[in-house]
Amino acid sequence: METVQNHNNLFSKKMNAQEKSSQKNLSHDKPFFAEVIDSNLQGFTAQCWKWDNFAEFGSLIQVDSGKNTVLGCVTQVQTGSQDPMRSPFPYQKTEAELLAEQPQIFEFLRTTFTVQILGYIDKNQNKIFYLLPPVPCKIHSFAKECSNEIVESFFKEQFYLHILFKFLNQNPNFDELLLAILNRLSSQNMLTQNMLEDFYQTLSLLTGNDYRRLKLFLTRVEKLTL
Repeated sequence: METVQNHNNLFSKKMNAQEKSSQKNLSHDKPFFAEVIDSNLQGFTAQCWKWDNFAEFGSLIQVDSGKNTVLGCVTQVQTGSQDPMRSPFPYQKTEAELLAEQPQIFEFLRTTFTVQILGYIDKNQNKIFYLLPPVPCKIHSFAKECSNEIVESFFKEQFYLHILFKFLNQNPNFDELLLAILNRLSSQNMLTQNMLEDFYQTLSLLTGNDYRRLKLFLTRVEKLTL
């Protein structure tokens, strides 16, 4: 992997001028929509400000953390009642009917999502580091989806797979998560042949060249990228 060898820091990526500019103006690209309610070095859980404004599985989320912008991938999304004494009940009515007749029942719903941290941007150095951050995200920090520029820059390198694979046992939907990431990149015309080749090579190494698993997985990838 020649690109990797050309980096000054094995686990960092210097941002070019265009990416630096996009980093300075991230707040204008995507709105904040959620707030961190639980946090550790590996990841965090955030609650959406509106219960029906979902974070998408596999999307790249950012949280401002002082001198760093923490980046992570959505690994789980859950919706339910925020009141343990009130459970959703099947009314056999459409959402529109319920909103018209009993709008109060939606006030007790909440949506949370879990994020696996994959790296961070050092604002002073304008570098992406594919490492866990020095400190966890603060509770009540705001979260939002990354801009397209940051998404494209981040996934050009495959170092994020190292962290995802390290926490494999904590994510029962690991293969589905990888497919979701590739599908999102493909749908946004960001997935190049070089990226796919690097992805295959890295995944092969991380799985110990598990031929059967890789063959089945790549069969599904081909259907996404046709």
